[in-house]
Amino acid sequence: MFLPIIQSPVPKMAEGVPCDAKGAVMMASDSLPEGTPQVKGYDFNNGIDYNQLLQSYLYTGFQATSFGQAVREVNNMIDCKLTAPGGCTIFLGYTSNLISSGVRESIRYLVQHKMVDAIVTTAGGIEEDLIKCLAPTFLGDFSLKGADLRPRGINRIGNLLVPNNNYCMFEDWITPILDQMVLEQDTEGTKWTPSKMIARLGKEINNPDSVCYWAQKNEIPVFSPALTDGSLGDMMYFHSYKNPGLKLDIVEDIRRLNSLVIFAKKTGILILGGGLVKHHICNANLMRNGANYAVYVNTAQEFDGSDAGARPDEAVSWGKITMDANPVKVYADATLVFPLLVAQTFAQKHADFCTKKPEQD
Repeated sequence: MFLPIIQSPVPKMAEGVPCDAKGAVMMASDSLPEGTPQVKGYDFNNGIDYNQLLQSYLYTGFQATSFGQAVREVNNMIDCKLTAPGGCTIFLGYTSNLISSGVRESIRYLVQHKMVDAIVTTAGGIEEDLIKCLAPTFLGDFSLKGADLRPRGINRIGNLLVPNNNYCMFEDWITPILDQMVLEQDTEGTKWTPSKMIARLGKEINNPDSVCYWAQKNEIPVFSPALTDGSLGDMMYFHSYKNPGLKLDIVEDIRRLNSLVIFAKKTGILILGGGLVKHHICNANLMRNGANYAVYVNTAQEFDGSDAGARPDEAVSWGKITMDANPVKVYADATLVFPLLVAQTFAQKHADFCTKKPEQD
């Protein structure tokens, strides 16, 4: 026996829209606070003005707005550095892949003109800078297979290619310098640290294309607590069999870095990438209960609890960024973002840096 299916009557269009549906869709809005910015992008009908285009990012939304906020935060730390009593000590951190890429030139610009006060990078961030003074890095493709490249002695960094001969040239260049360092250690009592070694290598390379060259010339310390984690470590390993005895004191360097932070009036941190460089700078700023200004640029996410992916607010909980700071994280590839960030901040204030009095340092 089949029972008839009884259906509720559905109002026809002529009978009007169901009240519940209309109420859900046409729910009334509360007023937003007065002065809330409106979303508006760049209008190319006004011609091509790259400065105005980048300024429009602040009101574009998503990561474009984060970029605009980063510009504002970096400019705040620069203004503090140039005009406030005691200034602002700016710490720049970057991973090695950015020196392998063309971002090296943007970083070199900042160091060449003494726009930052201290650097933290990885071993690769040092050696790739020096090696590029000896031989070039080339553009390749992400899809090139390692099994095809290895027999040819070609190393791939993403879509960049580094011939293995570059590292052979690096060994030929650095070996006599390591010999001299051992000699000075044994005969003059020189106590080497990673930062002192990096300054020495920057002096020896004597090439204005080099970040390390300008860092030593302008007395900007470059810290690399994991200096053996790369080709530099390979070279020191091989050298230890030929002329053993070289010692590097990492304790003196951490004292030097932390002291820069502790005795700074204010600090700003600008970190490209994550991992060691991000944590080393942030942890140093814990010594003063937090940096006053902070900008992160990386693509890491926080869901796995990694320090690389951690948002600035996590650093606030540790006392690595001050509670009243306005830190910014831009989720983006630094090769896209950093040159544009420099263009809207440091490069626009180039003349101000040039006229800054030495006693303000």
